[in-house]
Amino acid sequence: MAEPVRLERDGPVAILVLDNPPLNLFNRATFEALSRHVGELAASDARALVWRAEGDTFSAGVDVHEFSGTRPSASEDMFSGLISVVRKIEALPFPTLALAHGLCLTAGLEVSLGCDLFWASESARFGLVEAVVGLTPGAGGTQRIAERAGPARAREFVMTGGLYDAPTMERWNLVNRVVGDGELTEKGMRFAHRLAAGPTRAHAATKRIVRAFLEDGIDGADKVTPRVSGDLFATEDLQRAVQTFLEEGPGKATFEGR
Repeated sequence: MAEPVRLERDGPVAILVLDNPPLNLFNRATFEALSRHVGELAASDARALVWRAEGDTFSAGVDVHEFSGTRPSASEDMFSGLISVVRKIEALPFPTLALAHGLCLTAGLEVSLGCDLFWASESARFGLVEAVVGLTPGAGGTQRIAERAGPARAREFVMTGGLYDAPTMERWNLVNRVVGDGELTEKGMRFAHRLAAGPTRAHAATKRIVRAFLEDGIDGADKVTPRVSGDLFATEDLQRAVQTFLEEGPGKATFEGR
């Protein structure tokens, strides 16, 4: 049987593909495959990551069978594990991009919110619908919606258990861009390759500065910026790009991620 999440490569771009038909549900095997592949990514030479799904449905969320008879301690371990995976995606030292289409619910959405950038097809619909079974999201979705859209939006999104369309998600700053149906993968992959061709070490520095801001505000980001930015002067990419700029002008440099 094929694993529910597979890891592919397209040159410098790694691709995590959710493929657990017909509804791309998250069950124990899905969690385990995702965790394993994210661990592989951390040690890889990838320079960008795309998170996408096969089929008409991005993900109908967690398989409710996983909750039947589950004790609090076991469920706590399960949610801790998935949050750990999302945090590992956030910590990857290169840009990450989620490409969501169709219906994108619960765990599928929560993993997507862990990516640096988030694109949606125009007919996509999104929800954290755990309230239907008397649950609140356990994989970090609530707080990541609050991070992007504010606490009031997070409460509404979770407490109503409603479905939200892609334009609303974009207006609330939950997704970066909405593209036409049928264009998501092509345009998203093209954009991912653009990111992968850039200065990977500088992108990692940008991620660290943004994270410092989210954790400690402008003061926290200001404290880490001199060191994080200054360290880039030791990279081959910066040294070569500066020389290329002086000799040939702007926009001529290429980057190797070193």
